[in-house]
Amino acid sequence: MTLSRIVMRLARNPGTEFAGGDDHRGYALTAPLTADGYLDDEAYAKSRAECVVRRFAPDEDAVDGRLAKRRDRWFFDYDSDDTEDDEPLHRLGEHRFVVGEYLTVTDEDGRPLTYKVMEVVPA
Repeated sequence: MTLSRIVMRLARNPGTEFAGGDDHRGYALTAPLTADGYLDDEAYAKSRAECVVRRFAPDEDAVDGRLAKRRDRWFFDYDSDDTEDDEPLHRLGEHRFVVGEYLTVTDEDGRPLTYKVMEVVPA
């Protein structure tokens, strides 16, 4: 099993203050992927502790968390004792992590924002 380092940056989000996107806001994620770029459920079960995420933005300190899953729902978890800080990922199990693909993360304020996969490399 190989883990991948995935970097996603804020894409254009019309109707928000990020209408033009922001390359300085995003996530760096470590996760196991299948050969075609999907999250590998079986490998995730074996490497859960190594599946981490870092949220970054220029106007706030970076926040470290982990990739987590409950049933079919994937999310970023920054405090295992608090579910209020969870950031759900829209249909993450159906998304491919390949450069140029888009996915939606519901941020800490409850807003769904679109991110673009900018980098996928072995971790």
